[in-house]
Amino acid sequence: MDRQREFLKTEKMLQSRSIYHYLLLASQLICSSAVPLSLDKTEMKPPEDKPSESPQNVQDTGLHYDRYLREVIDFLEKDEHFREKLHNTDIEDIKQGKLAKELDFVSHHVRTKLDELKRQEVSRLRVLIRAKQEIEGANGKAVDHQTLLRQFQYLNHRNPHTFEVEDLDRLITSATSDLENFDRDRHEEFKRYEMMKEHERREMLKTLDEERRRKEQEVYEEMKKKHADHPKINHPGSQDQLKEVWEEADGLDPADFDPKTFFSLHDTNGDGFFDEQELEALFTKELDKIYDPTNAEDDMVEMEEERLRMREHVMNEVDTNNDRLVSREEFMVATKKKEFLEADSWETLEQNQVFNEEELREFEEHLAKEEQDLRLRSLDLQKQQEELERQQQQLNAQKLELQQAAEKMASLKLENAERPAQDKDGEAATQAPPASPQLLIQGVQPDMPGHL
Repeated sequence: MDRQREFLKTEKMLQSRSIYHYLLLASQLICSSAVPLSLDKTEMKPPEDKPSESPQNVQDTGLHYDRYLREVIDFLEKDEHFREKLHNTDIEDIKQGKLAKELDFVSHHVRTKLDELKRQEVSRLRVLIRAKQEIEGANGKAVDHQTLLRQFQYLNHRNPHTFEVEDLDRLITSATSDLENFDRDRHEEFKRYEMMKEHERREMLKTLDEERRRKEQEVYEEMKKKHADHPKINHPGSQDQLKEVWEEADGLDPADFDPKTFFSLHDTNGDGFFDEQELEALFTKELDKIYDPTNAEDDMVEMEEERLRMREHVMNEVDTNNDRLVSREEFMVATKKKEFLEADSWETLEQNQVFNEEELREFEEHLAKEEQDLRLRSLDLQKQQEELERQQQQLNAQKLELQQAAEKMASLKLENAERPAQDKDGEAATQAPPASPQLLIQGVQPDMPGHL
């Protein structure tokens, strides 16, 4: 449990951990609390669904399905049979899908929970894809349905209701493939960052007059010079670099440097391996020589890229079985090589421009095209808005006319309803009583006074 707490205290997210590495670490963390395998599983109560660690408190793989991946592993660990297989399965068997077949033997409770997790994930992914389709459609882009469907590759979406062996196999295969491409994608992302930074600098210079542009360029060159003026950087993973950590970080005599002791000191979770995070921690002293967050000339994004470059280099040199872990044996073999004992100095980022002028020109052309597309889209949306406003005005005018016509018709109907009663009353009031025959003979009108 102490190792587990140490693992969870990690502040930096390990974005490039492979699924089989994650599974192996899980097996090491749970073995101390495993339920004895001699117990009869049929007599055991289903494990309680205790709240799992919040994703903010554990390392993130960087995958868009990271939470689903973690929840699946978390519930699989609760099954005694799967826990045993996980602890005893080697990396190649996990990669080849042999571990996935053990899903058929896990408890009914775990399978039921996995079914529920899958249904939730399918629902979540459908919402995300629908939102992406709407956004791309609103931006005038054609929706690439094949690309969208590829986001389902880590699960069998044709069966959205139950979690099967194929789902676990797909999850392991997809996560392994996605994470192994992390460094490649990171290189491209960092290149775009650097090109954008240079593009914005050049665009800013265009807005200045000649004198101010000259001064800004001088300041820029001076900052580059200050950044490059640093002590020698030891080759990552070399004897000189590790001795410096031994002396300055560990406070030990460099004359007593011992690779085996060094490995034990910096294998912080005690699992017998240097993982990627543990390796990256070894380069802090070298990075402190180059980068200072208080200096305007030092870019902290570049510092993190330098750290990852160092880690990637050591992995490529020492991790002979490509499991993204440096075992104690691999480390000890590497310390006996000439490259470890007589390593060259390390060439930093400023000595290795990540893009050339041709790539920058293509990047700027792409940006210009995107800006033009956005302007055209904006104009089109503005025209659509104006047309909608015009149509709304027409509808409002028509609505007013209809209201006025309706009011007039109601008024006429009311008048027509009242007229018959008025006509009847008027006719009755104007009719005189019939004149008597005597009056008519005398030639006197009925309404005239009798004495006349």
